[in-house]
Amino acid sequence: MRVSVLGTGTMGAGVAASLLRAGHEVTVWNRSAEKAEPLGERGATVATDAGAAVAEADVVLLTLFDTDAVVDVLESAAGEAPTDAVWVQCSTIGVAGTETVVQLAGKYGITLVEAMMLGTKAPAEQGTLTMLAAGPSDVLDRIDAVLDAIGAKTVRAGEQVGAGTALKLAANAWIASITAATGQSLAVARALGLDPELFLEAIDGSASDSAYAHTKGKAMIDGTFPAQFALDGLRKDIGLITDAARSTGVSTVLLDALGRVYADASASGHGGDDIAAVGTAF
Repeated sequence: MRVSVLGTGTMGAGVAASLLRAGHEVTVWNRSAEKAEPLGERGATVATDAGAAVAEADVVLLTLFDTDAVVDVLESAAGEAPTDAVWVQCSTIGVAGTETVVQLAGKYGITLVEAMMLGTKAPAEQGTLTMLAAGPSDVLDRIDAVLDAIGAKTVRAGEQVGAGTALKLAANAWIASITAATGQSLAVARALGLDPELFLEAIDGSASDSAYAHTKGKAMIDGTFPAQFALDGLRKDIGLITDAARSTGVSTVLLDALGRVYADASASGHGGDDIAAVGTAF
């Protein structure tokens, strides 16, 4: 299929590489052109603007940072794509942002579904993300080959765009919580005179074990944080989750605390580091 990827940051670049590996015809565009150029060396067509990128697309993937970026790109490129192209909103933009994009899709008469990406840099590059999809089943059926190229599995959250976003917010609340909790437990163990590795050994293989605790815990112990999922990106998501929870009457006590601890790590200079750097806040 002819697939256009708009936004080649950490996730978009990995997604584009996985699509190329699966044999799709890929066109990429990024506001900062230098981030898209390496994909040209791997066989992608590098477009000079978003409109040109979607001109012959069967599927358009929006892999951008926030609502403003998605709206800007959608408004600049919507009229340039074939009328039967399927637009796939993959950016984590929250409930209100998704509603805005749905309204714009209606305005421009485009076919929109969503496929949130659950995973980080390495799974994006390996094509092993979990895709949280939503939209009419017949439209999602049309893009199965694309989702299969970038994900190990696809969870269909519902027939309406927005259900995938809801599931992504719930999943990222878990990721934010378990990462911060790992940092807290390691800090407590160290403060009480123990080798923090003993905490990971204690939970290993137990009912409370988590592969994520080991992955992020090792980075915390080593003090090295190459970004798989940037801490400031998760901070943005925590804000979206908090807004969604508050608007529906769900307590934000834990989310508020998470927001503070990730903000502390960011203020210490770790905003661009991996989310494991939240451990420094303890």
